[in-house]
Amino acid sequence: MEADAETCGGKAGALGALLRAGLPVPDGFVISFAAYLAAVRDLDLGRFAGESDDPDATRRAIEARPVHATVIDALGRALDELGDPPVAVRSSAANEDTGQASAAGQHESFLAVHGVSEAADAVRACWASLFSPRAIDYRGASGRDDPPSDDLVMAVIVQRHLDAEVSGVMFTPADPDGTTEIEASWGLGPSIVGGKVTPDAYRVAEDGSVTRTVADKRTRLDRRGTQLVIRDVPTPTRNQPTLDDATATRLAKLGEEIAAVLGGPQDIEWAIADGRTWVLQARPVTASPPPPAPSGASDTPAAALTGTPGSRGTVTGTARIVRGPGDFARVHPGDILVCPFTDPAWTPLLRIAAGVVTETGGVLSHAAIVAREHAIPAVLGIPNATSRLYDGTVITIDGTTGTVTATNA
Repeated sequence: MEADAETCGGKAGALGALLRAGLPVPDGFVISFAAYLAAVRDLDLGRFAGESDDPDATRRAIEARPVHATVIDALGRALDELGDPPVAVRSSAANEDTGQASAAGQHESFLAVHGVSEAADAVRACWASLFSPRAIDYRGASGRDDPPSDDLVMAVIVQRHLDAEVSGVMFTPADPDGTTEIEASWGLGPSIVGGKVTPDAYRVAEDGSVTRTVADKRTRLDRRGTQLVIRDVPTPTRNQPTLDDATATRLAKLGEEIAAVLGGPQDIEWAIADGRTWVLQARPVTASPPPPAPSGASDTPAAALTGTPGSRGTVTGTARIVRGPGDFARVHPGDILVCPFTDPAWTPLLRIAAGVVTETGGVLSHAAIVAREHAIPAVLGIPNATSRLYDGTVITIDGTTGTVTATNA
């Protein structure tokens, strides 16, 4: 892959650099900024879509527009060169995956895409996701309400789909003697990055020693034909570790190589398929997670609910139970969002919420990353939090220690 950030975005540029360094990136190709610009050249994109009279108009116009025949032809040839396998189609926007803003989960990605027609539909959906409500809101929260037009361009990565046995996320350390943070679960990666499962957590120290916390991993995402299906994990497997210490150490070593190539601490998505480890994505770490809370801390209130520290800080506010989009309108500025997990579409809520509590998810999930970028406390992975906490009550969350306490407790 000869992609670079100037013509294909940061995500594709990073993967191209890793491929050129001989690191294990799945085969693929990139549809560059130029193809996107050709597709939208006669649309009146105006200024930043978030400030137009109808911010959805641009997105709908792109979604409705057939992909140009020259792009279809090139896409078909490139897929044939790969052997026409199922592919993953991922966004690679300008100013996505930078050291200032990750845009974690804000643009579309698709797995198990097969054939040129499905791939073209996925490409168009990636282009249109530049103007989705969550992407617009994220740019606003990042201080880019009115970016230059050159910033609003989207390339698209198409890679061979991997049927992963285990997937995860890894944060490499900022210091040479720091600790590599790894999260892992069964099946495909969206369950982890989307926070829909609480993953196993591994900490690999500079000397190679490994500390692990094994989670109860109840579901997994897999491909069945051209469909993605959520399956229950068999009971005996739920609490089995997804990685042994040797594999965790090898992952940390791979992370060290990736960080050296890309020039700084990296947020890496990885997968293990057919016994081989692959790099799916690498971007700069924008906000480091808090360290794990010490077990059995003596100053933890007896009535506190305890989860995983996701984003530093302490805040007191009104608990707002949100189980789905139908509850979004009930969230007011200063509320503390209490939810099963946070889908990327929920990003606008993180802009107004004072803090967030989830029932599942890990510190390297998209929601936790965005919470840290917004500098709001987050506590993750408290089982049944939406029934153990009550809507409208006042709670205090400590995202550094991973505790949640009702004020009347």
